[in-house]
Amino acid sequence: MSKKSTEYFYGTGRRKEAVARVRLYPGSGSMTVNKKAFEEYFPMETLRAIVRQPMVETGSQDRYDVIVSVRGGGIAGQAGAIRHGIARALVDADTEEYKATLKKAGFLTRDSRIKERKKPGLKKARKASQFSKR
Repeated sequence: MSKKSTEYFYGTGRRKEAVARVRLYPGSGSMTVNKKAFEEYFPMETLRAIVRQPMVETGSQDRYDVIVSVRGGGIAGQAGAIRHGIARALVDADTEEYKATLKKAGFLTRDSRIKERKKPGLKKARKASQFSKR
């Protein structure tokens, strides 16, 4: 049995290959990512800022404890996925107030850019071998 039996708000975030499952519990503002401390999982301040953006935008940094399970992709993609998941969970928590703010900031939109497929006869999606007349 989990030590937190209280109600929580859920949001799924995706970015590139990363998928984040985010749970917001009423609390003091602590963050846990894959059972590690937030600062330990994201050593770079820029990535921490990306993850915190929806909370800062809505002014709810100290209202919720965030527990995240994220897998796939790289560390930057995971940060974007967590941001998306937190934004969706905040909308679930308080629909009317937060939705307009987060939508305007662009945090509710899934970034649909993905890797382009490799084409036959080329080395990568667009990279071809060097052309020579003779």
